[in-house]
Amino acid sequence: MLTSIDRLLLVRGVPIFKELRDEFLVRLASIMNEVSYPADKTIFAQGQEGRSLYIVVAGRVRVHLGDKDLAILDKGSCFGEMSLFDAEPRSASVTAIAGCDCLVLTQQQLYEAIDETPDIAVNIIRLLSRRIRSQNAQLNELQASNQ
Repeated sequence: MLTSIDRLLLVRGVPIFKELRDEFLVRLASIMNEVSYPADKTIFAQGQEGRSLYIVVAGRVRVHLGDKDLAILDKGSCFGEMSLFDAEPRSASVTAIAGCDCLVLTQQQLYEAIDETPDIAVNIIRLLSRRIRSQNAQLNELQASNQ
């Protein structure tokens, strides 16, 4: 189990939470559940309904479509955030590479936090925007190399 200080330091390091007040982060970190996954365990599968964001506490996970890896995430990375805001199924699968521990924030917990501190929504929008820009850049590079 993580101490309160460890939780705060981990949550503070996540890009979507970086600019928020420590008092808020302490409360947010304290309500997150700790979950452990063994190696090769699918945390969630593409197409599943989801309503939780995950923060990697220890270990590594792979974000993938079938056998194609989209990203490898390790300590301090978050995933699953898109499902907090829309009713769409998960866009990719996430599998633990080795034993993995995560903090989990549910949609309801996040919405209550946004009601209290709207800045968190802006930070999440920034993160999603950066990810889309990165994917667009990769697609542009791929198209340029194919021509």
